[in-house]
Amino acid sequence: MPAAAARCGPLLLRRHPAPRLAATRRSLSSTSSSGMRCVSAATGGEERRSPAYGGLLLDAGGTLLQLARPVAETYAFLGRRYGVRKREEQIMEGFKRAFSAPWPKTLRYQGDGRPFWRIVVAESTDCTSNDYFEEVYQYYAHGDAWRLPPGAYKTLRDLKDAGVKLAVVSNFDTRLRKLLKDLHISDMFDAIVVSSEVGHEKPAPEIFKTALDQIGVEASKAVHVGDDETADKAGANAIGLECWLWGEDVKAFPEIRDRILARDPQ
Repeated sequence: MPAAAARCGPLLLRRHPAPRLAATRRSLSSTSSSGMRCVSAATGGEERRSPAYGGLLLDAGGTLLQLARPVAETYAFLGRRYGVRKREEQIMEGFKRAFSAPWPKTLRYQGDGRPFWRIVVAESTDCTSNDYFEEVYQYYAHGDAWRLPPGAYKTLRDLKDAGVKLAVVSNFDTRLRKLLKDLHISDMFDAIVVSSEVGHEKPAPEIFKTALDQIGVEASKAVHVGDDETADKAGANAIGLECWLWGEDVKAFPEIRDRILARDPQ
């Protein structure tokens, strides 16, 4: 998900922050498949229709999950105590450069992703302090560092109620499951497929096929929504799976709901 790096940067870890980290947070805050049912797409007695798709696959970082604050702002704020003096524009340039650089290993996110993210943080800030890295890493481990796009929760609930199978398909490390729980949406999904767990990263066809197998929906009857032209769109299309690019083909979660439930967007 290289193109999504500037918007997501998924650095994640434990459930309860240390007192110093909690104080940091306060400071930042101050500054169609079998079993498908024909249901109403909305309340108010509208005509009942079958969903246009039996399954929805969603990218995580940059699509379903958005940063509560820009990554450069957070890196700079947390780095003050460690001597980070780079301007936010410079931090962002370094972040993009590190994120898009070729990775010599098969997967960027091995296990918890620490080796990769350590390089990203150092390249972004020129700071190699392990304490600084740990603070950044742990900050992004919690749901309050992230947010759902407007209408996402209701969209997922409406689609699930309509019988649409839901899956997350993400190039991410093993902390994603905990993050989805923090945001109270993990139970919405019939499958959560994480690259570091299955050993394949988008655009590899295997990761999409794994998700489709887990939700029991054929590629021709599902749609994937993600924010990267190569990892998401090209990868999905290669196995006959339709893909809507977030921010281009669809720009809001209610629009995703309306298209899947065969309603004309209001």
